Amino acid sequence: MPSSHTDLHPLLARDFIVRHPGAAADCLEGMAPTVAAGVVADIEAKECSEAFRTLSPATALDILESAEPMAAGDLLLNLPPSRAGAILGGLTATQRGKILERMRSADAGELRALATYPPESAGRLRDPRIAVFRATMSAADALARLKVAGAGRTGLGLFVINSDGGLVGTVPFHEVALARPDTSLVSLVQQPLVAVSPFAPRSEVVETMQRCKLAMLPVVGPGNTPIGVLRLSDLIEEVGKELSADLVSMTGASREESALSGPGFAVRKRLPWLQVNLATAFLAATVVGLFEETIAQFTALAVLLPVVAGQSGNTGSQALAVVLRGLAVREITRRQLPRVALKELIAGALNGIGVAIVACAGVYVWSASVGLVLVIGTAMILAMAIAGVAGAVIPILLDALGQDPAQSSSIILTTVTDVFGFLSFLGLATALSSLI
Repeated sequence: MPSSHTDLHPLLARDFIVRHPGAAADCLEGMAPTVAAGVVADIEAKECSEAFRTLSPATALDILESAEPMAAGDLLLNLPPSRAGAILGGLTATQRGKILERMRSADAGELRALATYPPESAGRLRDPRIAVFRATMSAADALARLKVAGAGRTGLGLFVINSDGGLVGTVPFHEVALARPDTSLVSLVQQPLVAVSPFAPRSEVVETMQRCKLAMLPVVGPGNTPIGVLRLSDLIEEVGKELSADLVSMTGASREESALSGPGFAVRKRLPWLQVNLATAFLAATVVGLFEETIAQFTALAVLLPVVAGQSGNTGSQALAVVLRGLAVREITRRQLPRVALKELIAGALNGIGVAIVACAGVYVWSASVGLVLVIGTAMILAMAIAGVAGAVIPILLDALGQDPAQSSSIILTTVTDVFGFLSFLGLATALSSLI
């Protein structure tokens, strides 16, 4: 028997949580995080586990942040592994470290593994702070809880779960606000339910959101339990960051380098790629050296050589930029390589014809040589068509080999366009030397 009435409150709270975990979870979600943390601190973690398991991820995170690290660790260890990993992954690195350092090394290692999802997966990209509401709750109660507990963190709607904690569907905020007060949330759920696993790659997430025209996408774990949400706005922001980093790395600079980085850091990151670029430049120079006699015989070729190389380089860079963007936003995959290469071949050849007409007119006015006009016109079309294909194929092949296509595509492309540009122009000039 309790010695005083002050001992009765923890006993009543314990009995309520053990006997009615679902109702207890509702009560905990309506409390301030510090108050809820104080309630569960007086009860053994094993006895709280059933109620804690059914809490929304947002509430669980708030309680763990407010609880003592040791108590928070005990709560996590008594949850199902997938649920513990999902909640732990939503904490900041500092908070997670405080909790894990007070555990046995074996338990801490197991939880770290559970909280780790593959790079660029839905589990890494998700926002774990979502508000979850039971299907039997009325619209009026849901709105009241949103106002009191500030649970509306999904931004666009509510997540509705059944008695087992499985996701039933989502309800837009405006439908809850406009519904009759006694309307149950389950009757407002949008169908069909669309969700992804935390291990789903970003390509699958983007494809699902595009196909279903969704602004947010639930992430569910075992038992269809909601563990986070993916927002289209967040994905766009992530892709934007990746594309801006690609723009830097395409030149051989480091993704980590900023405008205010030190000169030493800049040199360490840039110099290796500059050395690679030097080697490829010597390769292009070797190709020019093969036609030294032809250039010596027709000095006009040396004047026009940069024109062909420059146009083919620009063509390849245009194709490269489009394909890199397509890979970044998962618009294309390796399976689309033939289609993309054919498109760039045709586009490069047609652009080559357009550029060659103008170039031929200028060369004829300058040199009055029909042979030289024929050489530069044909070379321009060939070089630009090959450059278009190279700009499409190189990043896709590097991606298939597990390399960062943005990091080295530009240097490889420059080599290919220079070599084939010089070969086509000087090779044709050698073959048609009698006409020049």
